[in-house]
Amino acid sequence: MAGSNKSTSSKTKKSKSTKNKSRILVIVESPSKAKTIGRMLGSRYKVVASVGHVRDLPKSTLAIDTKNNFEPRYINIRGKGDIIKMLKKESKNASKILLATDPDREGEAISWHIAYLLGIGMDEPCRVEFHEITKNAVKEAIKNPRKLDINLIDAQQARRILDRLVGYQISPLLWRKVRKGLSAGRVQSAALKIIVDREKEINAFNPEEYWTVSAEFIKSRTKFTGELVKYQNEKIRIEDAAAAAKILDDLEKGDYKVIKNEKKETRVKPQDPFRTSTMQQSASGSLNFNARKTMQIAQQLYEGIDIKGRGIVGLITYMRTDSVRISEEADTAVRKLISDDYGPEYLGTNVYINKSKGVQDAHEAIRPSDPWLRPDDIKDSLTSDQFKLYNLIWRRFTASRMANALYDSSSAEIENGGYIFKASGSTLKFDGFIKVAGTSSKDKKRKKLPDLTDGEILSLSKAAENPSKEQHFTSPPPRYTEASLIKELEEKGIGRPSTYAPIVATLSERRYVKKEKKALVPQQIGMQVADLMDTYFSDIVNAGFTAEMEKRLDSIEEDGVDWHSVVSDFYGGFEKDLENADKSIEKIVIEDEPAGRDCPECGRPLVIKHGRFGKFIACTGYPDCKYTESIKYPTGVKCPKCGKDILRLQSRKGMTYYRCEGYPDCDTYYFDKPVNRKCPECGSIMLERNGRSHMYICSNEKCRYKEQVEERSENDLKEQAE
Repeated sequence: MAGSNKSTSSKTKKSKSTKNKSRILVIVESPSKAKTIGRMLGSRYKVVASVGHVRDLPKSTLAIDTKNNFEPRYINIRGKGDIIKMLKKESKNASKILLATDPDREGEAISWHIAYLLGIGMDEPCRVEFHEITKNAVKEAIKNPRKLDINLIDAQQARRILDRLVGYQISPLLWRKVRKGLSAGRVQSAALKIIVDREKEINAFNPEEYWTVSAEFIKSRTKFTGELVKYQNEKIRIEDAAAAAKILDDLEKGDYKVIKNEKKETRVKPQDPFRTSTMQQSASGSLNFNARKTMQIAQQLYEGIDIKGRGIVGLITYMRTDSVRISEEADTAVRKLISDDYGPEYLGTNVYINKSKGVQDAHEAIRPSDPWLRPDDIKDSLTSDQFKLYNLIWRRFTASRMANALYDSSSAEIENGGYIFKASGSTLKFDGFIKVAGTSSKDKKRKKLPDLTDGEILSLSKAAENPSKEQHFTSPPPRYTEASLIKELEEKGIGRPSTYAPIVATLSERRYVKKEKKALVPQQIGMQVADLMDTYFSDIVNAGFTAEMEKRLDSIEEDGVDWHSVVSDFYGGFEKDLENADKSIEKIVIEDEPAGRDCPECGRPLVIKHGRFGKFIACTGYPDCKYTESIKYPTGVKCPKCGKDILRLQSRKGMTYYRCEGYPDCDTYYFDKPVNRKCPECGSIMLERNGRSHMYICSNEKCRYKEQVEERSENDLKEQAE
C-alpha cells in the first residue's frame, strides 16, 4: 500500500509539473492590466505584473561612466526583490515567456530589463504589444510575437542617461548655490523658462488706450450690431476719447447705407481624434482636470473597467500617443454606429493626417476600443471622473468621423460719411458632427442678420446711446495654464506625450510655480533658478536646442543612430558649462520678507522665510531665539466652539492642518479640511477628507455620518496636497 501511495503521489507531482510547464507566461506592467488580460486568455496562460520597472539606475549615485562611453550601471530596484523572485519562479515553470508591457519606448525598456533578468535573448521572439485591451487585439498580438526592438530600447536609454547627467549634476550645484531640495531637468528647465519669460513679458507690458464705436440697427423688428472697422476704406484705430467723440458727431450728419451684402454657406469641420496633448488640454478646459489626473484616469480606462454584463473591458486605446491615425476596423465600426444612430447623411469624409515629422504612427489616436459602448450605456459601471473622460473621448472620436456642420452665413458693410461698419451673422443649416460634439460657446453666440439689400438705408434702434463709444486698453499676454503650456511644449517640439504631465507636476512640486485660478505663476525661487539656468546653461533652457535634441533622440529610434554619439555630442558642451557655473556662481541669498510684527518671545522683528516646504514665519534673532510659526490662511469657516475663524496652517515640514484662530484659549483642531456644512444627523461641522475615497465626514467622533463624493487616486491626493 505504501509503495502504491508513493507511486500515485509521484505521478500526481509529475502531472502538475507538466501542466504548469505547458502554460505560457505573459508579463505586463500593472496588476489591473494583468487581471483584465488573464480573463481574456484563459487557463493556458499565466498573466503576471512587473509593477513597472524592475531595474534602473541607482538613486544614490550618477551611475553613468562618463569616461567609458557613457555606459550606465543598472541595479535591481530596491523593494522589487519579491516581484523579481516571482518572475523568475514563474518563468521556470512556463513553456514560453511573452513580454506585454506598454507599447512605447518605456514599455520596451521595461521588457528589455525583464528579459535580462530572465535570461531571454535579443533574438528570441518574446515581445508582444497591443494598443487596445480587447479580446481580439490581445489574442492577435499573442499569436505574433516579435524580437525586442533595440532602437526603441536605445532611444529610451539615451533619454534616461541624458536626463540623469543633467539632473544629477546641476541639482547638487543648485543645492550648494541656492537652496537644498531644488532640481533642474533637461526638459523641465526649458518649460520653466517659457513660464518665466511670459511673466517677464507681462511685467514689462505697458497698456495702450484705444476706443471702439458700434451701432445697433433695426429692421423688421430684428436688432443687430455693426462694429466700426474702416474709414475711407482704410482700417481705423481710435486712440482717445476726443477722436471717438468726433466720429459720433460726424455720424449724426448722414445716413447708414448698406454698401455690401454677402450670403454664403460655410462649413465647420470636426476636430481630429485626441492625441495625448489635445486630450489633456480638452480635459483641462471642459472637465477642470489637471494633466496628471487626466492621464491617471485614462490609464484606468485603458487597462480595463468591470462593465456590467461584459466583465472587465479595456475601454480606450493606449493614451500616450502623438498620432491621429485610426485603424480601418475602428473606422468601419464607428461609421456603422453613426449611420444607424443618426442617419447616413451624418457620415463625414474628412481626412486627418499627422502634421509633424517623427510622430509614432504605430500608435493610433486615443479612441474608444469599441465605439458601440456608448457612454450613457455604461455610466453605471464608471466612477464620475471615469465617465466624464470616457464621454469626452467617445464624443471627440465619433464626431471626427461625422459630416461637417453647415451654416448659412451673411455679412454686410454699412457706410455713413466714409465710416464703414461691419455686421455678420449665421444660422445653423445642418448640425452634422455637432449632434455628438455639442454646441460650442462660439456657436451659442451666433445670431442671424435680417435680409438686407445693397443701397438700402437702415434705421438705428432706440438704444440710450446709439451709436456708442467704449474705452479699452490692450491686455498683456495671459499666463500659461497647464493646457496652454502643454500646447506650447508640443508646438515647440519640447518633450513627448509621456512627459507633459510629469513636467507640470514637477514644477509645482518644486514650488517653482504656483497655480492660481488655473494660471501657472512663477514663484521667486522659480524665477531665480530660471535666470541662473539661462545664464550658465543657455542650451538646456533654449527651446530650439531642446527641440533639436528631441529630434536627435528620435533619430535613434527611427534611423538607428548610435545613442553613444548623441549623448557624447551633448555632454562635451554641457561639461564645460558645468565647470564654468561651479566657478562663477556666487552663493544666492533669498531675501526674507518682513512679517510686519515683532516676535512674541524676544521682541525682535519677525520675517517670512522660504523653506523647502514653502513659506513660514521666523524670528530674526535666530539662533538666540528659535521662535517660528506657520503662515495662517482663513478657511471661511467659523469655529463651532467660539465663533472665530478656523485657519489653514502648514508646518515647517509641509503638513497641512486646521486650527481655531483663538488658540490656545480654544482647542478646536482638525487634520481634515472643515467646510461650511452641518452634519444632517447631529448638526456638527462637516470635514472634507481626501483619502483613497473623497468624502465628507462628521467632525463629531461619536457620530459616524459620512458622504462619499467620488473616488480619488494617489495622484489626486498628491495634487490636493499641492
